[in-house]
Amino acid sequence: MSGNVIIFDFDRTIIDDDSDRWVIVQMGLTPLFNQLRHTLPWNSLMNRMLEELHSNGKTVEDVVQCLKQVPLHPRIVAAIKSAHALGCDLKVLSDANQFYIETILKHHGVLGLFSEIITNPTFVDEQACLRITPYNDSLNPHSCNLCPPNLCKGLVMEQIQASCSSKGKYMFIYLGDGNGDYCPTLKLGEGDHVMPRKNFPLSKLICDNPTLVKAEVHDWDDGEKLEAILLRVIEAETGITTPSNSLSRSSDSKP
Repeated sequence: MSGNVIIFDFDRTIIDDDSDRWVIVQMGLTPLFNQLRHTLPWNSLMNRMLEELHSNGKTVEDVVQCLKQVPLHPRIVAAIKSAHALGCDLKVLSDANQFYIETILKHHGVLGLFSEIITNPTFVDEQACLRITPYNDSLNPHSCNLCPPNLCKGLVMEQIQASCSSKGKYMFIYLGDGNGDYCPTLKLGEGDHVMPRKNFPLSKLICDNPTLVKAEVHDWDDGEKLEAILLRVIEAETGITTPSNSLSRSSDSKP
């Protein structure tokens, strides 16, 4: 058995914005955020923002409505649907949080196409306040010095690889933009692919030490490029041409 596993970062990869930043700005939390941003770990800071919303009478449904306004490039939606239709196993690996990611993906009709969303968990407490907890807490720490304390994406990547190795040969494609996406990139092997967003930290880290990365590197800078490159990589592995990628190729060939 063989297969293709595509792992997406979320903020500034699937969505063009940052979901935490979006809620902070759209719901009027910027002054408090700026006041506290250097005093708390990120997850604790986001919890403090949610507490402030709750104390101001904002509900979980208000957060939902805010998240529904997050734009998602239509070609990225199309790429997700095409990759799933071609039989790829799609996962999200993100330092955002479960509630934000699931709300946005559900609103755009693609949540059910992902087999797994690996991120900081969320829950609604007894006061109906949304809460975020770290993926790796003090009882379950990691020792990676490349990653933030709450989530080592490289460790998760190794767990995914180990799970797939018992089922046969798998090819991995990783898409990301940030510093936290470098560790999982280093876990990829020959025959795998990494798609860093051009002019973002991951791309720079790869360029600084290209020999450390065994996977084939494909830069992208917008939704259209992401779709075209991703489907081209899948096509090369499967031999199946998708209609949307055929269209992209014919458009690219026009004088």
